[in-house]
Amino acid sequence: MARCAGWVCLLVLGTLWVPSDAHAQDARVLMAIFAHPDDEGLVGPVLARYAREGDDVVLVTATDGRLGTNEFSGLEAGDGLAAIRREELQCAASTLGIELIHLEYYDQFNSAEGYDGFTPQLQGLLRDLERIIRERQPDAIITFGPDGVSNHMDHQLVGSSVTQVYVSQDWEEPPALYYYGTPASQLTEENRVLRGVQEKYLTVRVAFTDEDGATALEAWQCHASQFPPEAAQWMQTRLEELNNAIHFRPFVAPSESANDLFR
Repeated sequence: MARCAGWVCLLVLGTLWVPSDAHAQDARVLMAIFAHPDDEGLVGPVLARYAREGDDVVLVTATDGRLGTNEFSGLEAGDGLAAIRREELQCAASTLGIELIHLEYYDQFNSAEGYDGFTPQLQGLLRDLERIIRERQPDAIITFGPDGVSNHMDHQLVGSSVTQVYVSQDWEEPPALYYYGTPASQLTEENRVLRGVQEKYLTVRVAFTDEDGATALEAWQCHASQFPPEAAQWMQTRLEELNNAIHFRPFVAPSESANDLFR
């Protein structure tokens, strides 16, 4: 399935490797799948890096952000806010130099309407993700882990939906799947269980340049309905704290069968 068919793709310490002759014939595809407009900012420097290096980077955003209200903007939830956030997301994608696929499901996937509102939305998301992945054939996918970064239900649902699509397929050549992670050592004890990942599981560390960080910061500022201008300094500080690298946990497929749970 993956575009590097016949070769092994490795993403180790920030390098996704494909032989140069294969790259010349068929560009590598990195797909980032997140929930809301602005979620891509978590990995913005990585997206900017691979786009700068000439890879095809595709951002899939699941929801329209219609519930993203806050005190400073005064904007009301609904279609108007969704339209604003659609434009902001396109601004961010254009700044990063990446392709955008915006599915525009409602925030919280209509969960306020109960089972009958939520389930069709979630099933639609699963089918859309399967279709997009099969059509675009990414070499690597990045998404949310089970923590959802902030325990946000939409984050967790999107990450688990990507995983479900992944494990439901009989891949001929599977794409590599990675979960964005926050090193547990960077968090307080009380927050560690909520969203931390021990470093021994974050075995992929993707480096980025100061230029990539600057591009990501510019893209993040497109989301003016969500962050006031003074928040740019907070984002700049966050980028500096990353030490020019973002951590990921790879999905690891089983390598052998067993007949006992206690082994």
